[in-house]
Amino acid sequence: MRPPSFLFAIAAFLVGTQALAGSTAQDWARVATPTITQDGGQSIGSYPNGCLSGAVTLPLEGVGYQVMRLSRKRYYGHGMLIASIQQLGRVAAEQKLGTLLIGDLGQPRGGPTLSGHRSHQTGLDVDIWFLLSEQAGQRLLSANERETWSATSVVDLPADRVDYRQWSPAHAKILEAAARQPEVDRIFVHPAVKLELCNRKTASSAEWLRKIRPWWKHDDHFHVRLKCPTNNPDCEAQEPLPSGDGCDASLAWWFSAEAKVPSKNVPQTPPPLPARCEQLLKE
Repeated sequence: MRPPSFLFAIAAFLVGTQALAGSTAQDWARVATPTITQDGGQSIGSYPNGCLSGAVTLPLEGVGYQVMRLSRKRYYGHGMLIASIQQLGRVAAEQKLGTLLIGDLGQPRGGPTLSGHRSHQTGLDVDIWFLLSEQAGQRLLSANERETWSATSVVDLPADRVDYRQWSPAHAKILEAAARQPEVDRIFVHPAVKLELCNRKTASSAEWLRKIRPWWKHDDHFHVRLKCPTNNPDCEAQEPLPSGDGCDASLAWWFSAEAKVPSKNVPQTPPPLPARCEQLLKE
């Protein structure tokens, strides 16, 4: 049985340039600065079809983390996301789990990107590499290293299971720490990672394990998505998570033949951006 909202969810994550009735992905990519607001930031629209007013810049390095792929300039997010990343970095440092390598957040005003994502538009999403780097814990990585290092897969893809040469208990601990943050709505990982966590679950893990959701391609990074901030009335929440910890038949589907075949009926073009986003682009 396919997961809920199957076709829409695939569309939200397809890679490519977004065709819009008004602005284009090129328009959003050209914007170099966030807007300045006094309201703590506003996420507008949905995760795959929205924008961000009053974005905050994530410092390029901090306690327990360093930002990668600086040339992409996707290190902007809602203030709540910035605080969440910094808190997770402190946990990684305090528990000696390794330094987090941070991938994409969003653009200065959110919106669609030229490549790489169909979500990450409202400043509430961040990709974090599974590579928990000891080197980055000892020194600042050079600009070249931040551009050329590759995220390491923790999954044996042909076998559909975690690769124990790369996977470690530290990965489970950092995923748990992220999922236990109250502002986190869900975390996307490769199905094999979810299965590994399910196979080692305890009675106390159901609450945070429910937030760990299987998704295609997330074998070398995990994708943290925050809830809509309570004072952001134009932010559109994702549908609620199913009940239970997700270690049931819905997880088994991800290892089926159906899950391996891309759908031929996936909608390619989302609806136009909210009118407020078109206005934000011109400010």
